[in-house]
Amino acid sequence: MILGMSISTFTLLHVIISLVGICTGFVVVVGMLKSKGLDAWIVVFLASTALTDLTGYCFHPIIFDPAEIVGFISLSVLAVTAFALYAGHLAGAWRWIYVVGALLGLYLNTFVAVIQSFQKLAFLQQLAPTQKEPPFLIAQALVLAVFIVLGVSAVKRFRP
Repeated sequence: MILGMSISTFTLLHVIISLVGICTGFVVVVGMLKSKGLDAWIVVFLASTALTDLTGYCFHPIIFDPAEIVGFISLSVLAVTAFALYAGHLAGAWRWIYVVGALLGLYLNTFVAVIQSFQKLAFLQQLAPTQKEPPFLIAQALVLAVFIVLGVSAVKRFRP
């Protein structure tokens, strides 16, 4: 039991929250590319991505394994991103700090989703059972490349 739920129910909730974070994150990125704030989407993205990180700590005692380190980095990035948005009001350097932070938070969530997909989905697990095989490395490289392109474009285009 985790927070009064069966492990499978809690895992499903965690995955749903993560997918909400990823989907709303891409909506936020499209908004950045079009210089639109999309305030409600940003709130849902930041909250669901932070909640994904926090619920990830509930699966086992904190031992600071790679997943927990990524979660800590993500939470730290999201805190700075929220500060840039709500306290810095995207003025001056806070604009690009917000853009880079939001994209990095989304990237980390997507990075973990790719890892989990290769661990949990049988057809992907067969392609890369140890996650050191070319299909896994290519998938992660493509995700990184997409985020680099999005990041460069968003920093150039986003004008709140």
